[in-house]
Amino acid sequence: MLNKLDNLNSQTRIIIAVVLALAFFVPYSYFYAPKPQENNATATASSIQTTQNLPTTKEAKPNSIQESTQISTTQEIITTINGENFEYQIDRLGRIAQVTLKEEKYQKDAKNLELFSNDIANQSNPKILEIRFADSMLNQQAFNTPYQTSATNIELKDKAQTLTLTQKLENFTLTKTITFHPNGLYEVKVEIPQNYTYFISPGMRPSAENDSYVFKGVIIKEQDGTITAIEDGDSSGQSNFANSSILAAVDRYYTTLFFSQSNNLNSVVLSNANENPMPFLSANGNIKLSGYIGPKDYRLLESINPNLTEVVEYGIITFFAKPLFLLLETLYDWCGNWGWAIILLTLIVRVVLYPLTYKGMVSMQKLKELAPKMKEIQQKYKGEPQKLQAHMMELYKKHGANPMGGCLPLLLQMPVFFAIYRVLYNAIELKGAAWLLWIQDLSVMDPYFVLPVLMGITMYLQQHLTPTTFNDPIQEKIFKFLPLIFTIFFVTFPSGLVLYWFVNNIFSILQQLLINKALERKKAREIAEHKKHKVEK
Repeated sequence: MLNKLDNLNSQTRIIIAVVLALAFFVPYSYFYAPKPQENNATATASSIQTTQNLPTTKEAKPNSIQESTQISTTQEIITTINGENFEYQIDRLGRIAQVTLKEEKYQKDAKNLELFSNDIANQSNPKILEIRFADSMLNQQAFNTPYQTSATNIELKDKAQTLTLTQKLENFTLTKTITFHPNGLYEVKVEIPQNYTYFISPGMRPSAENDSYVFKGVIIKEQDGTITAIEDGDSSGQSNFANSSILAAVDRYYTTLFFSQSNNLNSVVLSNANENPMPFLSANGNIKLSGYIGPKDYRLLESINPNLTEVVEYGIITFFAKPLFLLLETLYDWCGNWGWAIILLTLIVRVVLYPLTYKGMVSMQKLKELAPKMKEIQQKYKGEPQKLQAHMMELYKKHGANPMGGCLPLLLQMPVFFAIYRVLYNAIELKGAAWLLWIQDLSVMDPYFVLPVLMGITMYLQQHLTPTTFNDPIQEKIFKFLPLIFTIFFVTFPSGLVLYWFVNNIFSILQQLLINKALERKKAREIAEHKKHKVEK
């Protein structure tokens, strides 16, 4: 094994590093591609299974979430809440059935963005503020009894407005008192007699974004601060979380959630027919909840409750990606443009990583200079691995070269690149954010493919400046095609992300030129000193 590592030339090391980079993207597109939806007949027939016991406290109690008894008139809208930036529609079952974002930057096909699908296949999924009872007879009654509303239309301007919804059931009257705020925050008080166990949902995740490269599903923040994420397609059975502080359903850019500052949410997550998570809170008697529906805008969430920024997640690298986002946001505050903020972030990253880059380039240059001697040793001791390894190690030691020196610095940079990828891919702040000229939205692909092409060209130039040695013609061909492969791969990526890679390549080229000059001067000094020493002798 050591022998194989020693024989890796600089070209092989670069290919390894590139393959590792690709290994981050390709598995996502394969394993996390959107799953095909069931046809309407199948989805309607297979409603939520409710045969399992669900908890209202840390100990499970013999109560079950009953399936929603959907009837054809449940989409009848009884109240519309109009805010400056959104519109909510409440249906006859007292649920927020649709949320429409009015801001131009969120528009899709020049129309205001609807966060939830109205497909028949999704009718068995819980909607926002939907209540299901543990008692099956009571649950059936509730789904066949319409709510009465205190207002059919509410205009939200600069202050909160309150709506009262009542449902007269056989033995009691259920009341929802909802206070809506202009920023997407709402507070709800549910009044139900103490002896009735029920479950209320923040709703399924928004379906406005179905990108396969990001997390979509349910996020729970537990009492001890642990974040649990249940992704679409990975939910099975039930999961119970007593005393949690956040229960959120999220897609790439948007969320619907409940939260509590007192960590008193008893969250229950079930699986639907597609193994997607369905979030609920279990309760008995009156409860008060806070909720939010809308974009995962970091500043907006922070202004509502700093704890809510936890729903802006970047996967296993969140611990590193979040500080990078905060740095990017600080740069935006300074320059007022997200495009220039990305460029400044790239510059900072290159400066911070310069020592690693320099060390890697010096090591690769030494290996390039030793390539003829390495090839000579390989030919001389072909078939004698032990002697080959011993002479290689002696050569490295004599000239101060490290066979992995060019690869390790590149590998150490990978977490930074992955974190920046996740930040730029997930940041809703880039929605509708223009840079200059033809780039009017950094969250979507370059409409004219200019940035991907420039990225490919700069990658090609960078290749020719990087010290490499080719012992294998197949490797050389693969290496030469990498810029083309990356260009094709990045064509559909958000222009903000491609901008980062393009600018990163430019800075890499400039760094490479500086390093090459420095190495040339160093080599010239060494030659001059060697000649001087020889003359003195």
